[in-house]
Amino acid sequence: MLTSLHDFIAASLLTTRELPLFGCPVPAGFPSPADDHLDGPFDLTRHLFRHPASTFLARVSGDSMIGAGIHPGDLVAVDRALRPKHGSIVVAVVDGEHTIKRLQERGGQPWLVAENARYAPVAVSQEAGLFVWGVVTHVIHSLGEHQIATIR
Repeated sequence: MLTSLHDFIAASLLTTRELPLFGCPVPAGFPSPADDHLDGPFDLTRHLFRHPASTFLARVSGDSMIGAGIHPGDLVAVDRALRPKHGSIVVAVVDGEHTIKRLQERGGQPWLVAENARYAPVAVSQEAGLFVWGVVTHVIHSLGEHQIATIR
């Protein structure tokens, strides 16, 4: 769980760096040997951060969102300028702690729903209030060191 604002890195503080980009999509199915040229440089930060002044990176702890492809140790981009809607994955503040959950509205009441059957949905009472800190827009997920060793 993200516990304080110190756990967040402001996107506006990151330096931009352009990376080479393949000029064609990489098929997840059968390979296409004819399409192996590079296109122009690609600025990953511009792709990830639509609103740099209001976007932050945070490292995830816990496994409540693995069903959404968000794993412990992943980085998430959180945009505070976006307005959450039903179904958005959000960083919410509950009892003074940040948590990542899917926001749902059920019967006119907001719920924070995990993407892991081990965690029950949490109804947010009016007394407790719901503070949505930001909307998660991207996940940066490492495939692990074992993937690198396999390629070399």
